[in-house]
Amino acid sequence: MDFDRFPSPFFSAVFLILIFSHAEAYDYLDPNGNITLKWDVISWTPDGYVAVVTMNNFQMYRQIMSPGWTLGWTWAKKEVIWSMVGAQATDQGDCSKFRMNVPHCCKKSPTVVDMLPGVPYNQQIANCCKGGVVSSWGQDPSAAVSSFQLSVGRSGATNKTVRLPKNFTLLGPGLGYTCSPAKIVPPTIFLTPDGRRKTQVMMTWNVTCTYSLMLASRNPTCCVSMSSFYNSTITPCRTCACGCQNNRTCVPSDSKIQSVVGLNKPTKDNTPLVQCTKHNCPIRVHWHVKLNYKEYWRVKISITNFNYRLNYTQWTLVAQHPNLNNITQVFSFAYKPLLPYISASKSLSSNT
Repeated sequence: MDFDRFPSPFFSAVFLILIFSHAEAYDYLDPNGNITLKWDVISWTPDGYVAVVTMNNFQMYRQIMSPGWTLGWTWAKKEVIWSMVGAQATDQGDCSKFRMNVPHCCKKSPTVVDMLPGVPYNQQIANCCKGGVVSSWGQDPSAAVSSFQLSVGRSGATNKTVRLPKNFTLLGPGLGYTCSPAKIVPPTIFLTPDGRRKTQVMMTWNVTCTYSLMLASRNPTCCVSMSSFYNSTITPCRTCACGCQNNRTCVPSDSKIQSVVGLNKPTKDNTPLVQCTKHNCPIRVHWHVKLNYKEYWRVKISITNFNYRLNYTQWTLVAQHPNLNNITQVFSFAYKPLLPYISASKSLSSNT
């Protein structure tokens, strides 16, 4: 990358460390970022309703990677899920009371996951079946959505008798998200393809989930090392930058890749399996100053993955620098500023 008119190229690396290690529940780089769950009751049934649940990721740079999202809630009454399209409950529960038609799920607190790609068409709905992978809004708005449909029974079949689910949880994957109570909002309105007629659903409620790095992990998940063309010394990540762990829980650097248990198998709790290093971080960002002229300076950023469980195929790097809005050239990255704070030079860089 080339940056113009700033005397100290190391200033930016310091802010990278701060961003990755001291993020609170409120993200000042993305103050409006959240994941919104919208439940649209599209029809009533004799004992309940059919609803389409849409998950919109309005976060500018935080996507949901493999193994994908896991959504949970607690029913307010004795509801059951008769059927689902585009997702499935991970546990059917005890449905022994039903002799004829057996529900898809009878648990008081169901846990739902997205279907995998390639499922039969009769089990699909629009924006489903991506293995729970959801892009960020800043990276690809068209892919920042996930949906599924469910038929709920024993719930009441009118706006007055339906009770909203409660205690929503979202893993994306792993901990970090806190979800608000469900709130009734004006019914969603749709336009017909010709634009001449409006239709609306029977009932709509929203749930908003926000992310906190402090909830996701007690330790940072990456560190920054630095070097420059005019000095052979490399400033490494500090020791135990991402926490200290017993050497029995990490992978020795001389291990054969094929022998590593859990290789490329991410877990739902998002626990990393890292290579044994002094910093103990899943990710290392290296900031190397290649040139430093009066008019401009150039920095090479290298990102190393020490996590044997996860391939970061759609990674995003967020950096803060007072002069990032004066970038002249970017190589191998797709770059754009993080709105709404473009004047403060917050920026987003992601791979192409």
